[in-house]
Amino acid sequence: MKEGEREEEMMLVHRRQQQTEGSGEVGVKQQNLTYLYLLIYIALSTGQIFFNKLVKVEEGMTPEIYASSVFPIGAMFAMTLWLGNTAYLYISVAFAQMLKAIMPVAVLLLGAAAGLEVLSCRMFMIMSVISFGVLVASYGEINISWVGVVYQMGGVVGEALRLIFMEILVKRKGLKLNPITLMYYVSPCSAICLFIPWIFLEKPKMDSAGTLTFHPFILSLNSLCTFALNVSVFVVISHTSAVTIRVAGVVKDWVVVLLSAVLFADSTLTTINLLGYGIAISGVVAYNNHKLKKEASGGRREGFVGGGDEERTPGGGNLSATFSSDNSR
Repeated sequence: MKEGEREEEMMLVHRRQQQTEGSGEVGVKQQNLTYLYLLIYIALSTGQIFFNKLVKVEEGMTPEIYASSVFPIGAMFAMTLWLGNTAYLYISVAFAQMLKAIMPVAVLLLGAAAGLEVLSCRMFMIMSVISFGVLVASYGEINISWVGVVYQMGGVVGEALRLIFMEILVKRKGLKLNPITLMYYVSPCSAICLFIPWIFLEKPKMDSAGTLTFHPFILSLNSLCTFALNVSVFVVISHTSAVTIRVAGVVKDWVVVLLSAVLFADSTLTTINLLGYGIAISGVVAYNNHKLKKEASGGRREGFVGGGDEERTPGGGNLSATFSSDNSR
């Protein structure tokens, strides 16, 4: 009996030790979770304070201006996101980036139709070079999908229209918004416009699948990168010149094309691809150089007549600056 009692006592002591160790591990986990929650709280609260500091509610914003100018910007931004991201399901990242080089052509033509740009022989030659380069790059694509091309071109048109509406908001409505404030106004409109096609196109597929296949961490990281991108655009525009932004945009385009060929198996670059894209980029550089000279000459004319921002000429407006900031993304 004594030996049996001793064995029971030893078993009880062993169980208590296990319970103590288990409770200690649980306590450490709870403590780590508490610290994690505190860090998340500090990060979010600090970010909210900085965001509120950067956001400046424009006094001239009215419901009429919001409905007639801001909502179209949000709708076109949603169109760009929807069509542009869908294109990646059919074509490679490198080829999609090459097709985006035709953006100045769309901006110029739509801007001329809206009375914001003036067509000239020089600009026609530059646009022809860009278009020819995109055609050569498309010809050199090995696995071309015309469905993806149509989606990407739709995204380009949506982005060009967004820039046009932004120019109208600045020039004709008299509102000047930094990227953070613009995101504050435009994001709700874009969310609404994206929610409508999601109901009819994406939701039935998600219901039939039964389970969600996306990763919350990847989605959250993507959202964080998008917000950080808009903040970086605001900082770059505030501390650099238009030349720096345009050069950074061209460098970024080449980095995306070359890096995607290394990271993704479907991005196979050919000599014709690179040749056509190089021709298109040379046209983009010529376009940026032409716009910079036009803006500089417009600034000198303003200094001569002593005019302010409201006396700026159409060629020295904000459309090209807006394009350059978007191109640097």
